[in-house]
Amino acid sequence: MDPLEPQLPQLAHTVADGVATVVISHPAKHNAMTAEMWRALPELLAGLAADDAVRTLVLTGQGTTFCAGADISSLREPGEDPQSLAVRAEEALAAFPKPTLAAVSGYCVGGGCQLAAACDLRFAEEGALFGVTPAKLGIVYPSSSTRRLASLVGPSAAKYLLFSGELIDTERALRTGLVDEVLPKGELGKRVAEFTRIIASRSQLTQAAAKEFATGRTDRDAHWADQARGSGDTAEGVTAFLERRAPRFTWSTGG
Repeated sequence: MDPLEPQLPQLAHTVADGVATVVISHPAKHNAMTAEMWRALPELLAGLAADDAVRTLVLTGQGTTFCAGADISSLREPGEDPQSLAVRAEEALAAFPKPTLAAVSGYCVGGGCQLAAACDLRFAEEGALFGVTPAKLGIVYPSSSTRRLASLVGPSAAKYLLFSGELIDTERALRTGLVDEVLPKGELGKRVAEFTRIIASRSQLTQAAAKEFATGRTDRDAHWADQARGSGDTAEGVTAFLERRAPRFTWSTGG
């Protein structure tokens, strides 16, 4: 591609070694999400969720920024309510059945922060900035998004972000729980690759059950006990430990 040729907004993705990487790409607008990108994300995630080759998913942005929010100009176009598009995409990401990780550099603001918060984990590069900015636009932040943010960082920190619309740095984001790890400049990609290799080698059975339980669901203990008995993962894990080798887990979310 000619480097001077304008690049169309898109969600690019690759799958390699068990890791699906979804890249938010809209360089002209600091990777802001257009209405069409919001629409495309749930379908893309559904396809990746059904792919047995995918064991974990990384969401990141092209270049040096994660996502600067919604592309306001595109959201003024006639059609579906833009907030409902964003919530649908956020909910699809939160419901993804395999571990998800947001790899954040640069700006993670507005809708970008909404997407990052919907991931299971967030790793950030030093210098990244986070903000939830509906108060700057007179927008009522969705109740589901507000609850997710408050669950992640606590009610007080969520109110600080929502009331002010101010950006916070990685130090504060780490302290509040918005971020799980902060990496030095140039180290984010290496650490994400290392950590996702670890996740991909672990039991998907354990991960899927933990993901459900961590969201507060309490009615599936019997289901997961049945899955564990029929999976062979427990026996394989114990045998591999005793034989001092890497386990070969076979259970997958596809059944």
